[in-house]
Amino acid sequence: MSALRLVLGDQLDRQISSLSDIDPAADTVLMAEVEDEATYVRHHKQKIAFVFAAMRHFARDLEEAGISVRYQRLDDRKRASSLKEAVRIALSATGASCLVVTEPGEWRLLQDMQDWEDDLGVSVEIREDDRFFASHAHFERHAKGRKTLRMEYFYREMRKSTGILMDGNEPAGGEWNYDKENRESLPDDIDLPSLPQSRPDEMTRAVIDLVEARFSDHFGDLHGFAWPVTRRGALAALDRFITERLPSFGTYQDAMAGGEPFVFHAVLSPLINIGLLRPQEVCERAEQAYKDGDAPLNAVEGFIRQILGWREFIRGIYWLKGPNYGSENALDARRPLPDFYWTGETDLACLGEAIGATKAHAYAHHIQRLMVTGNFALLAGIDPRAVQEWYLIVYADAYEWVELPNVHGMALFADGGVFASKPYAASGSYIDRMSDYCGGCRFDVKQKTGPEACPFNYLYWDFIARNESHLAGNRRMAMIYKSLERMDPDKVQTMRKDAAAFLDEVCGTN
Repeated sequence: MSALRLVLGDQLDRQISSLSDIDPAADTVLMAEVEDEATYVRHHKQKIAFVFAAMRHFARDLEEAGISVRYQRLDDRKRASSLKEAVRIALSATGASCLVVTEPGEWRLLQDMQDWEDDLGVSVEIREDDRFFASHAHFERHAKGRKTLRMEYFYREMRKSTGILMDGNEPAGGEWNYDKENRESLPDDIDLPSLPQSRPDEMTRAVIDLVEARFSDHFGDLHGFAWPVTRRGALAALDRFITERLPSFGTYQDAMAGGEPFVFHAVLSPLINIGLLRPQEVCERAEQAYKDGDAPLNAVEGFIRQILGWREFIRGIYWLKGPNYGSENALDARRPLPDFYWTGETDLACLGEAIGATKAHAYAHHIQRLMVTGNFALLAGIDPRAVQEWYLIVYADAYEWVELPNVHGMALFADGGVFASKPYAASGSYIDRMSDYCGGCRFDVKQKTGPEACPFNYLYWDFIARNESHLAGNRRMAMIYKSLERMDPDKVQTMRKDAAAFLDEVCGTN
């Protein structure tokens, strides 16, 4: 009996559970570039090109290893428009008696797959994705009985269970978290390393041409495409990060600089999320750099916390909360997304930098996402669904399991605090402290009101006043609301009028 093994575009790992027991003599791997998956949201051009190019290289590697691969290209003359139809055709062509697939990273596709057995008339085995440190059952056990879910407690549990950065039963260095050492702004004279560039080969150039022709109206630029699309290229990118940027990553991980979208960040998340790198090997490489004395503990711990802690925690939240997570709107945010999120054309230098980098690279680091584009959307009261879709569209590492909780729960507080203890709202002073953006901005970050004032300043206090009924009872917001009470009512009223006028201009009347 033969099996059809379906490998999705973000499962490019020879050790993926769907391939763990493949019989090369009998089984066939199916991979398919399908219109439905490329267009269910209008993905960034670079993301589509990255996924398709990586898929084609992975399929070639499987074939060179003696595995039979049935591959559908988007430009094939006869092609299926959906994954289910591609599976149906492949089952008929191969005579396979069953389908084996690793669970997808989105509820929408998993729910579709759960009906395939009846629809296709064959046995369908959906296996858990074992590329993560924590299984679904593990996270459910962690969450059971807890009134609140906090990443820090889960992270400590993961450190203990994996032994990563542990000295026996104690954390390496005596502390679980070195975040207090990781909030420095960049010195003016610091030398920033360049990000390694992967030159597209003939196969990748063909994909880039296809995407430019087929998806020309999608967001983003293609001319700067430089993503590694092979396992070998991904490992080289990991090596460069460990040796060149990890030592300074921790200290400056929250820093931002004009014209420097990557700073000391790894830019490995797209490679991990697609399967070219395994999170365990990435964490182990970072830990070894600490043990060898090549990187300080604050850098290594801060990096590992993002993968072993935050990434695993966010995935756990997504699957724990179910397919309706994301529908809440706890702060009653209703404004439409401003056009500049698509064009990058705005007088706000910080937003122009973050969105411009996103358009050019399909990437922005976590502080640009959380404290610039996310912070603005939070303060402005942008509809969560519109913001969620934008983040899913524009980033090469965005899949719903990682995008939705980060945006819905962390950036927008739209779930009312499932795992964030307070909204991550900030005025212009935070952006000024952590970047050089404000120096070249047309607005004055020191001014609180008036036409020259930084909009983040009056938007912040408008957000606080507007959401008093939702947030005043939050213990971590108590000092802020005491400050609001002490403010001159006329000043508050002026800031709220400035906010309303600005938002009406950039978003339209609410």
